[in-house]
Amino acid sequence: MRVPEVLGRRRERGSLARSLLLLQGLVLAVVVLASGAVAYVEAREAVRDQAAEQARGIAETLADSPLVRAAVVSDDPTAVLQPYVEQVRADTGTSFITVMATDRTRFTHPDPDQIGRPFIGTIGPALEGRTFTETYSGTLGPSVRAVAPVFAADASRSGGEGGSGDVVALVAAGTTVEAIGDDLGGAVPGIVGTGLATLAVGALGSWAISRRLRRQTHGLGAATLGRMVDYYDAVLHSVREGLLLVDGDRRVQLANDEARRLLGLADDPTGRHVTELGLPAELTTALTGQRPVRDELHLAGDRVLVVNQATTSPSGTSVGVVVTLRDSTELQALTGELDSVRAFAASLHAQAHEAANRLHTTVSLVEMGRTAEAVEFATAELALAQELTDRVVAAVEEPVLAALLLGKAAAAHERGVRLDIDPGSAVGATGIPGGDLVTIVGNLVDNAIDAALAGDPPREVALLLWSEGGVLTVTVEDSGPGIPEDEAAHVFERGFSTKDDGTVPGSPGRGLGLALVAAAVRRNGGTITVRPGPGARFRVTLPERSAVPARPVTAP
Repeated sequence: MRVPEVLGRRRERGSLARSLLLLQGLVLAVVVLASGAVAYVEAREAVRDQAAEQARGIAETLADSPLVRAAVVSDDPTAVLQPYVEQVRADTGTSFITVMATDRTRFTHPDPDQIGRPFIGTIGPALEGRTFTETYSGTLGPSVRAVAPVFAADASRSGGEGGSGDVVALVAAGTTVEAIGDDLGGAVPGIVGTGLATLAVGALGSWAISRRLRRQTHGLGAATLGRMVDYYDAVLHSVREGLLLVDGDRRVQLANDEARRLLGLADDPTGRHVTELGLPAELTTALTGQRPVRDELHLAGDRVLVVNQATTSPSGTSVGVVVTLRDSTELQALTGELDSVRAFAASLHAQAHEAANRLHTTVSLVEMGRTAEAVEFATAELALAQELTDRVVAAVEEPVLAALLLGKAAAAHERGVRLDIDPGSAVGATGIPGGDLVTIVGNLVDNAIDAALAGDPPREVALLLWSEGGVLTVTVEDSGPGIPEDEAAHVFERGFSTKDDGTVPGSPGRGLGLALVAAAVRRNGGTITVRPGPGARFRVTLPERSAVPARPVTAP
């Protein structure tokens, strides 16, 4: 399913951003309501505690007043205390202040009709000399009150506490629950305002997050995203083509199973810089360059990889590259075989022309009556061709390798180079894949012919194939200018070449032959060495059983 098709259905199913916005709004509303309720309860408790503390302070202050101490033991306490207490009540905003005798008889009250009547509430702790607070329903309704003892004028509060004989009166002060509710009502707008402000800010933030999430998810719904992730994960792990995603910082963001296998990565490379993956220098350069690449051949270990690379720019700016990798090892071997067959066919075609010329020459000699010369000429040419064929067929039992050598000999002859196959060559059935043999021998011989052409006459290439003790040895030596000693260690690197063919060093296809030879040698557990100096000599040893550990490519 393509992303544009999914995008066209987002309105039907709802986007992930919209769903999260609704969920965030619901959660935010619940949090604000719960916070408001907690704030209201805490405010109510705070108002009650404040009212109780205020009542306690007023009661203790009046109980310690000399005026009150003197008045409660006078003949008419009400006449002195009622106006004074009411003034204090009015000044403090208290609902009631009652001064009473120890037998509960009220000396003062906001309602004059209640004076002389018994006080309704608890007084036991106060009679014992202790101030206490409580919530109780009296004549004015439920109230939060404090009751404090009034000690005799010659007794102090600290010294008199605990002695009931010293308590001569009691003072009760309190605030009705209704008045407390009015005070609490003044705090409600602040609580509600804070809740609404929090809700507004949270809603605005959720909306902004939702817009950004919508852009990042392309408006897709959660179910659609889940299915896409499942599908893409299945595809990435099942596709038989390596896939790498490299971001603009040259760090790997994704590598599927095939990419890890082809590149020989033991663990997940996600998050690592491409220079930390241990890849060949040429492949690392291609990945860090972040340039478009089309069907470039690169070596990774003993594998030949076809690399394609394209930049990604979803928002108009490059954010990295998408790299695909295909294993072309077997295809490269088959291509080498095909090239050898084509070269052999071309050589046969050329030899057919030569044979026609020789035939015309022979026929002309016969027509001229020079039969002996005609027989001698035809026999010499036939013996020369048959000698090479007999030598190759007798020395090499591998049909593919024998055909390759005959084709290379003919090609070398056409180019003016003598390919000399050592008479001591002897190769039986080696068990080495024919494609790898073609890659190794074919590239070595081709390079030797090119090198010989760059030297002075006589231009020659010597080839020795020898199988002994389960080891196949291939030695190729040319009469060319050779390889400088300081460059011998680099001849097997991809992109390295001593040919002056006008191509740019490091360009695709340049310096690939010997790199392919080295990869094929490693793949079969062999070694390859090169002798620098005039007349380069390459020596390859291959075990005839391929299932052996690979050994390194070295230069003597």
